[in-house]
Amino acid sequence: MNVQELSKARRTFFASGATLSYQGRKQALKALFDEIKRREGDLCAALHADLGKTEFEAKTTEISLTLEDLAFLISHLKAFMKTRGVPVSPLNFPARGKIRPEPLGSVLLFSAWNYPFQLLFSPLAGAVAAGNCVVVKPAELAKATAAIAREIIEKVFPPEHVCVVQGGHEVSAELLRESYDYIFYTGGSSGAKVVMRAAAEHLTPLTLELGGKSPCIVDSDAKADLAAKRIVWGKFLNAGQTCVAPDYVLAHSSIREKLIESMLVHIRRFYGEDPAGSPDYPRIISAEHCDRLAALMGSGKILCGGTVDREKRFIPPTLLTDISPYSPVMQEEIFGPILPILPVESLDEAIRFVNERPKPLALYYFSGKLRQLDALLEKTSSGGVCVNETIMHFVNPSMPFGGVGASGFGAYHGKWSFDTFTHYKGIMLKADWLDLPMRYPPNLNRNLGLLRLISK
Repeated sequence: MNVQELSKARRTFFASGATLSYQGRKQALKALFDEIKRREGDLCAALHADLGKTEFEAKTTEISLTLEDLAFLISHLKAFMKTRGVPVSPLNFPARGKIRPEPLGSVLLFSAWNYPFQLLFSPLAGAVAAGNCVVVKPAELAKATAAIAREIIEKVFPPEHVCVVQGGHEVSAELLRESYDYIFYTGGSSGAKVVMRAAAEHLTPLTLELGGKSPCIVDSDAKADLAAKRIVWGKFLNAGQTCVAPDYVLAHSSIREKLIESMLVHIRRFYGEDPAGSPDYPRIISAEHCDRLAALMGSGKILCGGTVDREKRFIPPTLLTDISPYSPVMQEEIFGPILPILPVESLDEAIRFVNERPKPLALYYFSGKLRQLDALLEKTSSGGVCVNETIMHFVNPSMPFGGVGASGFGAYHGKWSFDTFTHYKGIMLKADWLDLPMRYPPNLNRNLGLLRLISK
């Protein structure tokens, strides 16, 4: 079936009302949950083939997070779908108001290769919960995971409800020529611009989940060893190929040397003297991405790592110091296991440094006493903030996840996943037993006094 036929079949299916009922949506989500559980072993093998992820990392960062999203939506779906009453203006007396959640209709969903399962199925769960039909475009670089994802979706959904379309840029371009009611894109800024231009042709609303250079500020009163451990873990998880990974560290000069020493210790503890032999350290997605990262290592002084095995897609944890703020490694999102560490003399200097650059997806702050936390929150803008921790704010269905400015717009996770793919229709029900004459011509000026009274 070609893209045009898929589009027609999807709209026909949605018009039939088959996606609207609570029971139908809940059944689809439960079926998806069960099929993912059944295919856990295959998914772990696929994620290892694509990115070298261990079973533990595959389950904790991809499969379990997706299952949590599904369980949350299943348990809260009935409440999310309820029509609720709202007040109306006195000018509308006698009347009452309602807000009715309704699905947008047809959704196009682009996934990313760095977490190729979770970044596909988490937004998909929200779109299905909201009652939409969905076209899914998996990341072509993560071929093994995309193949399993397709098998899972085809097992659970009829193609008119959710279908998978695989391929490269040509396929993406063909998909974008069609009209949708919403587009959800996860990826880089260059691809986002292509998607946004195509969406503009159809006036299609969209969510962009991007990235950027997420700073990690370590203040003078931080616990250096704990900060180092959590920064090393968050940075080198998935070999740095995480949209919210710490992209660079701004360390107070009084704590910088101790922080670096602890980072080197924890890198050895986590991955051994030779990370190439560590079963816990993933691989770069492709040889081409290895080449891009190798070009960034020419900036500054290499404290550890710094080598590249293109054939094995391996780059060890790499720390850089003596970095110019204008060097190539500080100009683009790294998206790999390279961490520049720059000194600052104060939190105000760190804030100025961050604010001179595009708004990041995440901002990390390490401090023991948190005396300046409010100032940091007030003076900076980022998609999210994590204090004395890295990455883990992503794992919270009670908070929205998304970017701001250049790091994207729109949010999902928890109820925000349902909200993203839902139109909240405002409805006013006016009574027919009273019709106040004051709004009707002629000579409306005589009613100005009454209007002022009602409008107070």
